[in-house]
Amino acid sequence: MNLNRRSVLRGIGAASATLAFTGPASASDGRARYVVGATDDAAARIEAAGFEVLNALAGGNVLLVAGSADAAADLGAISGVSTAVPDLDVELVTPEVEASPAEADGTDVDEVYDELLWDKQVQEVREAHEHATGAGRTIAVLDTGVDDSHPDLNVDVDASATMIDGRPAEHTGDSGYHGTHVAGTAAATGEVGMLGTAPGATVVSVRILGPDTGTWGDVLAGIEYAADVGADAANMSIGTSPIPPEFNAYQYRRLMESVAQTATAAGTLLVGSAGNSDANLQQGGLFTLPNSLAGVVSIGASTPDDERTFYSNYGTNEIDVAAPGGGYETVEKTIVAGPDAVERPWPLNAVFSTVPDEGLLSGPYVDTTIDGHAYGWLMGTSMAAPQVTGLAALVRELEPGANARQVERAIAAGAEGTDGGSDSDSGFGRTNALATVERLL
Repeated sequence: MNLNRRSVLRGIGAASATLAFTGPASASDGRARYVVGATDDAAARIEAAGFEVLNALAGGNVLLVAGSADAAADLGAISGVSTAVPDLDVELVTPEVEASPAEADGTDVDEVYDELLWDKQVQEVREAHEHATGAGRTIAVLDTGVDDSHPDLNVDVDASATMIDGRPAEHTGDSGYHGTHVAGTAAATGEVGMLGTAPGATVVSVRILGPDTGTWGDVLAGIEYAADVGADAANMSIGTSPIPPEFNAYQYRRLMESVAQTATAAGTLLVGSAGNSDANLQQGGLFTLPNSLAGVVSIGASTPDDERTFYSNYGTNEIDVAAPGGGYETVEKTIVAGPDAVERPWPLNAVFSTVPDEGLLSGPYVDTTIDGHAYGWLMGTSMAAPQVTGLAALVRELEPGANARQVERAIAAGAEGTDGGSDSDSGFGRTNALATVERLL
């Protein structure tokens, strides 16, 4: 394959996409937004007090509410309300990564797989496709949205949605590139140049971020929406920086856990990236969201030689499994460009996948075009999580009656490289698609 690259990605920032809190959130009409823990018929009393309930989640136990500013205490005083906290604006902070587009000559998906998709090769994905492709299954991508026009992505536009004011609205595509890259890793069809873990699965885009911000409430609404549309798995490549234990006093974690557990009980496996801070989540009570929640499978990132990447968070009982996320154990090894120095020189040790065609010549993420369509290399636990989300679709194709916990256990049982689930870097090990599906035959 001749990629004719005029330049490669410069810098190492592609590993640092992180969900950041940026301040109190407002509804589209300017009113303040709140996240409320509720019981009984609190919604009616909340509205009688002059607030609007935008959405009821977790069977009515979590409410997204709009009203006057600085009114959390007033909400908390209403009978049936256990917790009332301001909703928060969140932003997926992605780095500036410079690249020049280049065209791949005479390329087909087989060449891409053999030469670029090391992440699929180490998981024996092509071999697993002899038994399952995710046919008939649905993957939800909770992210910046997914470009439904990319020929390698089978997006159910009618089921897809953009969260606005905590409620689903019409699908509006990708506000950036992150969600489209994630979707390709999980479920690209191989129509042109990219093969995902579950090429037979349908993607539902749940846009919760972008172009610049979303809200914490929209993330919660997106989780429940994924379950409402019957997604077999929901990918959340949206991890926060490590959060200190004092944050628990504000109840955001408890409220989110209630929504997550409701989605899991409905049958949707929630898959979360573990975060890119190289942090030991066992120490000091640190945690990250949403992957640290009960009911969310937490995914660390592994290298081409099955080590923990230089950025991936870790910690016993915090990482469930690892999956290829791109990069090596050190920054220095990762950015080596010489093919004689490392097996996969930069950027070929990152994860290759789809990105939106729009803005092809100016997008900072585009490094390669194939038949006029855009692809690029990124890395991070954001890239590791969709490997597992796609694998969940393979499991569900073979075991359609399996609940979310059974799907999680099947993935853990097929992982390799550790004895049991206590490895601080990779939990039960690095995922292996072939080993996972063979255990189900």
